[in-house]
Amino acid sequence: MKLFPKKIHAKPFRTDTGWHRFWTRMHFLWADHAYLRLGFTNAHWIGPDMVRTNQPWPFQLASWKKKGIRTVINLRGGKGSFYYMEKYACEKLGLILEDFGLTSRSLPTAQEMRDAKALFERIQYPALLHCKSGADRAGMMSVLYCHFHLKQPIEVAAQQLSMKYLHMKAGMTGVLDHLFEVYLRDVAPTGVAFYDWTQSEAYDPAAIKANFTASWWGTLMTEKLLRRE
Repeated sequence: MKLFPKKIHAKPFRTDTGWHRFWTRMHFLWADHAYLRLGFTNAHWIGPDMVRTNQPWPFQLASWKKKGIRTVINLRGGKGSFYYMEKYACEKLGLILEDFGLTSRSLPTAQEMRDAKALFERIQYPALLHCKSGADRAGMMSVLYCHFHLKQPIEVAAQQLSMKYLHMKAGMTGVLDHLFEVYLRDVAPTGVAFYDWTQSEAYDPAAIKANFTASWWGTLMTEKLLRRE
Protein backbone atom coordinates (compact mmCIF):
# COMPACT_ATOMS: atom_id res chain seq x y z
CA MET A 1 0.00 0.00 0.00
CA LYS A 2 1.40 3.37 -1.02
CA LEU A 3 1.58 6.04 1.65
CA PHE A 4 0.55 8.78 -0.81
CA PRO A 5 -2.25 7.97 -3.27
CA LYS A 6 -1.69 9.31 -6.77
CA LYS A 7 -4.28 12.03 -6.35
CA ILE A 8 -2.53 13.23 -3.21
CA HIS A 9 1.03 13.55 -4.47
CA ALA A 10 0.15 14.58 -8.02
CA LYS A 11 1.71 17.90 -8.95
CA PRO A 12 1.18 20.70 -8.31
CA PHE A 13 0.98 20.45 -4.55
CA ARG A 14 -1.50 22.71 -2.81
CA THR A 15 -1.57 24.79 0.34
CA ASP A 16 -4.90 26.59 -0.02
CA THR A 17 -6.74 24.47 2.57
CA GLY A 18 -5.71 22.83 5.82
CA TRP A 19 -6.29 19.38 4.30
CA HIS A 20 -4.04 20.08 1.31
CA ARG A 21 -1.38 21.61 3.53
CA PHE A 22 -1.46 18.46 5.67
CA TRP A 23 -0.79 16.17 2.71
CA THR A 24 1.81 18.48 1.22
CA ARG A 25 3.51 18.53 4.62
CA MET A 26 3.42 14.72 4.82
CA HIS A 27 4.96 14.42 1.39
CA PHE A 28 7.61 16.95 2.38
CA LEU A 29 8.29 15.02 5.58
CA TRP A 30 8.87 11.63 3.94
CA ALA A 31 9.51 12.02 0.22
CA ASP A 32 11.84 15.01 0.67
CA HIS A 33 13.47 13.41 3.74
CA ALA A 34 12.55 16.46 5.82
CA TYR A 35 12.46 14.31 8.97
CA LEU A 36 16.27 14.34 8.79
CA ARG A 37 16.24 18.13 9.01
CA LEU A 38 13.96 18.57 11.99
CA GLY A 39 16.89 19.11 14.32
CA PHE A 40 19.75 19.61 11.90
CA THR A 41 19.93 22.77 9.77
CA ASN A 42 23.56 22.74 8.57
CA ALA A 43 23.37 26.48 9.22
CA HIS A 44 26.44 28.72 8.98
CA TRP A 45 26.72 32.49 8.83
CA ILE A 46 29.10 33.16 5.94
CA GLY A 47 29.05 36.92 6.19
CA PRO A 48 27.45 39.67 8.26
CA ASP A 49 24.26 39.48 6.21
CA MET A 50 24.01 35.92 4.81
CA VAL A 51 23.40 32.49 6.32
CA ARG A 52 23.50 29.19 4.41
CA THR A 53 21.36 26.22 5.48
CA ASN A 54 19.74 23.03 4.26
CA GLN A 55 16.07 23.04 3.22
CA PRO A 56 14.26 24.81 6.07
CA TRP A 57 10.97 23.80 7.63
CA PRO A 58 8.33 26.55 8.01
CA PHE A 59 8.95 26.71 11.78
CA GLN A 60 12.66 27.18 11.08
CA LEU A 61 11.88 30.02 8.67
CA ALA A 62 9.84 31.64 11.44
CA SER A 63 12.87 31.36 13.70
CA TRP A 64 15.13 32.92 11.07
CA LYS A 65 12.61 35.73 10.61
CA LYS A 66 12.92 36.51 14.32
CA LYS A 67 16.69 36.68 13.85
CA GLY A 68 16.29 39.34 11.19
CA ILE A 69 16.24 37.38 7.91
CA ARG A 70 14.32 39.25 5.20
CA THR A 71 15.05 37.27 2.02
CA VAL A 72 15.15 33.52 1.35
CA ILE A 73 17.04 32.27 -1.72
CA ASN A 74 15.84 28.86 -2.90
CA LEU A 75 18.42 27.07 -5.06
CA ARG A 76 16.31 23.96 -5.73
CA GLY A 77 13.73 25.19 -8.24
CA GLY A 78 9.98 25.06 -7.68
CA LYS A 79 8.42 21.68 -8.41
CA GLY A 80 8.35 19.69 -5.17
CA SER A 81 6.29 19.73 -1.99
CA PHE A 82 9.22 21.50 -0.31
CA TYR A 83 8.66 24.51 -2.55
CA TYR A 84 4.95 24.83 -1.80
CA MET A 85 5.63 24.55 1.91
CA GLU A 86 8.33 27.19 1.68
CA LYS A 87 6.33 29.55 -0.54
CA TYR A 88 3.32 29.35 1.78
CA ALA A 89 5.49 29.95 4.85
CA CYS A 90 7.29 32.92 3.30
CA GLU A 91 4.00 34.53 2.33
CA LYS A 92 2.63 34.08 5.87
CA LEU A 93 5.83 35.37 7.47
CA GLY A 94 6.37 38.30 5.13
CA LEU A 95 9.67 36.94 3.83
CA ILE A 96 10.80 37.59 0.27
CA LEU A 97 11.33 34.32 -1.64
CA GLU A 98 13.84 34.37 -4.49
CA ASP A 99 14.07 31.31 -6.75
CA PHE A 100 17.49 30.70 -8.25
CA GLY A 101 17.75 27.13 -9.49
CA LEU A 102 21.19 25.53 -9.71
CA THR A 103 22.50 21.99 -10.21
CA SER A 104 25.35 20.32 -8.37
CA ARG A 105 26.62 18.21 -11.29
CA SER A 106 27.17 21.00 -13.82
CA LEU A 107 28.59 24.51 -13.77
CA PRO A 108 26.84 27.89 -13.90
CA THR A 109 26.51 29.42 -17.33
CA ALA A 110 27.70 32.94 -18.12
CA GLN A 111 24.08 34.11 -17.79
CA GLU A 112 23.72 32.44 -14.39
CA MET A 113 26.91 34.17 -13.25
CA ARG A 114 25.42 37.52 -14.30
CA ASP A 115 22.15 36.67 -12.61
CA ALA A 116 23.87 35.65 -9.36
CA LYS A 117 25.89 38.86 -9.26
CA ALA A 118 22.76 40.92 -9.91
CA LEU A 119 20.83 38.98 -7.26
CA PHE A 120 23.34 39.79 -4.55
CA GLU A 121 23.26 43.45 -5.57
CA ARG A 122 19.47 43.85 -5.35
CA ILE A 123 18.10 41.61 -2.58
CA GLN A 124 17.15 42.81 0.87
CA TYR A 125 19.57 41.69 3.56
CA PRO A 126 20.01 39.83 5.87
CA ALA A 127 19.30 36.82 3.68
CA LEU A 128 19.30 33.03 3.82
CA LEU A 129 20.31 30.76 0.94
CA HIS A 130 19.66 27.03 0.82
CA CYS A 131 19.53 23.91 -1.31
CA LYS A 132 18.40 20.51 0.02
CA SER A 133 21.41 19.52 2.12
CA GLY A 134 23.12 22.91 2.36
CA ALA A 135 26.30 21.37 0.96
CA ASP A 136 26.77 21.62 -2.81
CA ARG A 137 24.51 24.14 -4.54
CA ALA A 138 24.52 26.20 -1.35
CA GLY A 139 28.29 25.90 -1.45
CA MET A 140 28.54 27.18 -5.01
CA MET A 141 26.22 30.10 -4.31
CA SER A 142 28.11 30.87 -1.11
CA VAL A 143 31.35 31.12 -3.07
CA LEU A 144 29.69 33.58 -5.44
CA TYR A 145 28.23 35.57 -2.54
CA CYS A 146 31.62 35.79 -0.83
CA HIS A 147 33.31 36.84 -4.07
CA PHE A 148 30.71 39.18 -5.56
CA HIS A 149 29.25 40.66 -2.37
CA LEU A 150 32.04 40.43 0.20
CA LYS A 151 34.77 40.95 -2.42
CA GLN A 152 36.78 37.98 -1.17
CA PRO A 153 39.39 36.61 -3.59
CA ILE A 154 38.39 33.33 -5.21
CA GLU A 155 40.98 31.32 -3.28
CA VAL A 156 39.29 32.44 -0.05
CA ALA A 157 35.67 32.31 -1.25
CA ALA A 158 36.15 28.79 -2.65
CA GLN A 159 36.57 27.51 0.91
CA GLN A 160 32.77 27.54 1.08
CA LEU A 161 33.00 24.24 -0.81
CA SER A 162 34.26 22.17 2.10
CA MET A 163 33.51 19.08 4.18
CA LYS A 164 32.79 21.55 6.96
CA TYR A 165 29.50 22.11 5.15
CA LEU A 166 29.19 18.40 4.12
CA HIS A 167 30.36 19.06 0.56
CA MET A 168 31.95 16.03 -1.15
CA LYS A 169 34.82 17.10 -3.41
CA ALA A 170 35.69 13.51 -4.32
CA GLY A 171 32.29 12.76 -5.86
CA MET A 172 30.57 14.12 -8.94
CA THR A 173 29.78 17.27 -6.96
CA GLY A 174 33.53 17.94 -7.06
CA VAL A 175 33.02 19.50 -10.48
CA LEU A 176 32.10 22.66 -8.56
CA ASP A 177 35.55 22.74 -6.94
CA HIS A 178 37.12 21.99 -10.32
CA LEU A 179 35.75 25.24 -11.75
CA PHE A 180 37.68 27.36 -9.25
CA GLU A 181 40.77 25.17 -9.49
CA VAL A 182 40.85 25.75 -13.26
CA TYR A 183 40.46 29.49 -12.77
CA LEU A 184 43.20 29.72 -10.15
CA ARG A 185 45.58 27.52 -12.13
CA ASP A 186 45.05 28.76 -15.69
CA VAL A 187 43.36 32.15 -15.61
CA ALA A 188 44.18 34.05 -12.43
CA PRO A 189 47.94 34.15 -13.24
CA THR A 190 47.09 36.08 -16.43
CA GLY A 191 45.45 38.85 -14.40
CA VAL A 192 41.90 38.25 -15.69
CA ALA A 193 39.26 38.66 -12.98
CA PHE A 194 36.98 35.70 -12.27
CA TYR A 195 33.77 37.45 -13.33
CA ASP A 196 35.37 38.83 -16.51
CA TRP A 197 36.54 35.32 -17.40
CA THR A 198 33.03 33.88 -16.97
CA GLN A 199 31.68 36.52 -19.34
CA SER A 200 34.27 35.88 -22.04
CA GLU A 201 34.35 33.38 -24.90
CA ALA A 202 37.13 31.56 -23.04
CA TYR A 203 34.66 30.40 -20.40
CA ASP A 204 33.28 27.01 -21.44
CA PRO A 205 31.42 25.27 -18.60
CA ALA A 206 30.80 22.13 -20.66
CA ALA A 207 34.49 21.74 -21.52
CA ILE A 208 35.54 22.33 -17.90
CA LYS A 209 33.09 19.66 -16.75
CA ALA A 210 34.30 17.24 -19.44
CA ASN A 211 37.84 17.49 -18.04
CA PHE A 212 36.73 16.58 -14.53
CA THR A 213 36.85 13.02 -13.21
CA ALA A 214 35.31 12.01 -9.90
CA SER A 215 36.78 9.20 -7.83
CA TRP A 216 34.88 5.93 -7.74
CA TRP A 217 34.41 6.02 -3.98
CA GLY A 218 33.32 9.66 -4.02
CA THR A 219 30.78 8.86 -6.71
CA LEU A 220 29.52 5.96 -4.63
CA MET A 221 29.00 8.34 -1.71
CA THR A 222 27.25 11.16 -3.54
CA GLU A 223 25.23 9.13 -6.04
CA LYS A 224 24.34 5.92 -4.18
CA LEU A 225 24.69 6.42 -0.44
CA LEU A 226 23.94 10.10 0.15
CA ARG A 227 21.87 10.46 -3.05
CA ARG A 228 22.60 14.14 -3.31
CA GLU A 229 20.42 16.20 -5.64
